[in-house]
Amino acid sequence: MKLVIFGANGPVGVLLTQAALDEGHTVTAVTRRPDAFPIASERLKVVRGDVFNEAEVKEAVAGQDAVLSTFGVPYTREPVTVYSVGITKILAAMRSAKVRRLVAVTSGGTNPRRDLSEGLIWSLIIKPFFGKTLYADMRRMEEIVFASDVDWTIVRPARLVDTPTVTSYRYAETYVMPGLSKTSRRDLADFMLRHVASDELVGKAVALGTQV
Repeated sequence: MKLVIFGANGPVGVLLTQAALDEGHTVTAVTRRPDAFPIASERLKVVRGDVFNEAEVKEAVAGQDAVLSTFGVPYTREPVTVYSVGITKILAAMRSAKVRRLVAVTSGGTNPRRDLSEGLIWSLIIKPFFGKTLYADMRRMEEIVFASDVDWTIVRPARLVDTPTVTSYRYAETYVMPGLSKTSRRDLADFMLRHVASDELVGKAVALGTQV
């Protein structure tokens, strides 16, 4: 497949890019810092792109078979719009290029309810204070995707951690996997790659958890 990855220079994006290349896909990696991208391959095209830039997004999506979105920003108390604006521009580019398949990362933090099973520190401090504006915009992103006419899958990881290999991860249609408070970045990359070529989870938003 011809895959375009937004947020390719992030920790998950790099793993996803390498995994896609290892499986024989042709990849366009979109990053604001193409000179710093750590992977090279004959089947890899690294392009400068910002999800706020409509022309750059449109050019990156043209000619692709599917879009993988891993872009994001750190916690901040300032207003966040990158998720909602970015996905709006990606969806517009997909419609223009007649690209149907989208697999996008948000977070279990998009759950609008307070769920103490997520952990006291997370549900009472991190989510409502440090992550308030970030998760609010992620919810807007999800609502935009839900209302779109593309073949979408939303994946909601828990707290991201590193593992040396892909694990026996679990997923389900919910915000957080019960008892699994972490998600391996390698598992997230593997999940996205497995399902971008499948219609099993089209129109579904799923939590992804790792037993670590």
